[in-house]
Amino acid sequence: MSTPKVWLVTGCSAGLGFALSKVIMAHGHKLIASSRNPSKTPDLVQQVTSQGGHWIALDTTALDLEDIVARAERIHGRLDVVVNNAGYPIYGAFEDLRLDDARHVMETNFWGPCRIMLAVLPGMRARSQEDGQRVIVNISSTAGLRVLPLSSQYSASKFALEAVSEGLAREVAAHNIRVQLVEPGAFRTAFLSSDKIQFTQLSEHYQGGPCEEMLRKMQDMDGQQLGDPDQGAMRIYEAVMGEGMAQWRVPTLRLPLGSDCLKTVVAKIEHVRDDFEKCSDMAKSTDIKK
Repeated sequence: MSTPKVWLVTGCSAGLGFALSKVIMAHGHKLIASSRNPSKTPDLVQQVTSQGGHWIALDTTALDLEDIVARAERIHGRLDVVVNNAGYPIYGAFEDLRLDDARHVMETNFWGPCRIMLAVLPGMRARSQEDGQRVIVNISSTAGLRVLPLSSQYSASKFALEAVSEGLAREVAAHNIRVQLVEPGAFRTAFLSSDKIQFTQLSEHYQGGPCEEMLRKMQDMDGQQLGDPDQGAMRIYEAVMGEGMAQWRVPTLRLPLGSDCLKTVVAKIEHVRDDFEKCSDMAKSTDIKK
């Protein structure tokens, strides 16, 4: 293998984050794993540090987040791949959700990654011209491309991450920096477990309708998700490195993961296409007549 890359991965205490951490170390790279409270997962921290990796405390809403990222960069003197994985879901009917809760999910899922990217871009830009491409990986969600009942505010945070990633990708390509958006479907992690999910009780107005139906589906899905976190982590690693299933492929901005992701996002695309086609005459009618 060529010179090992230095990876910073947020949200490593469970799910795709920890699965990706294992893949990175198994392939001989240098890992800086992070989570909001490492003391809650001592066994996972020990697994990483016993293999030469580092584990740091990183809260994407922390006031000193930029300083934390700078200290992480100094561990090995550079960051080659930064994975913004930390985040959490918030569910409830839009009218029932508290704005303070919505603001916090946006701070965690969107503004946190933005602050991390702003902190790492100067170093990445300076070094990418000297010794190779750098990669920023933003873990979005199928919910970042289509919205279901109960997920308006969570999807809003992921839609925002999609937008900033798409714009940033075009801005930094000339500096030999690549942005990779990952679109996971439902993976068999603790994401929907009762101790992880934040759900606002349905008010009377939204009981017995699509919101309640969606809640039952989500509860039934917990532990039955199709996605394998280890396989998902391997595909992310391969997409970054251009190895395995990604070898010889032209890199894409978006990496869909899960057959359910393919199904639901393609359906969303068709719905959008249908709206635009049905309204094409109205759209064209607003042009200034020459």
